[in-house]
Amino acid sequence: MSSCLFCQLVSGDIPANKVYEDDHVLAFHDIRPQAPVHILIIPKRHIESAQAVKPEDRETLGYLHSVIPVIAEDAGVAEDGYRLVANIGRHGQQTVPHLHYHLLGGRQLGWPPG
Repeated sequence: MSSCLFCQLVSGDIPANKVYEDDHVLAFHDIRPQAPVHILIIPKRHIESAQAVKPEDRETLGYLHSVIPVIAEDAGVAEDGYRLVANIGRHGQQTVPHLHYHLLGGRQLGWPPG
């Protein structure tokens, strides 16, 4: 989708501070970090949100989840822990309509989150 901000990052039309990239997944630093480590992890193929996931997305999302530990390790948060969040829809505060996970860490995180 050419109008999708994250699709433009995937295509290289907009630069990103990348921390991980392969044929299926892109991970980059959030431009408004909420923790010392705040990385966004997205499938390169456009999926609007977790609510829009279809059975045919199973392989893509399974693969995406398999690289999260690698990204966390590279970011230095795997040992102490981190939070992985997906915001869905307006009430969930999803601001970009492309499925993405926030990997947050680098400090003790509070609960409840919001």
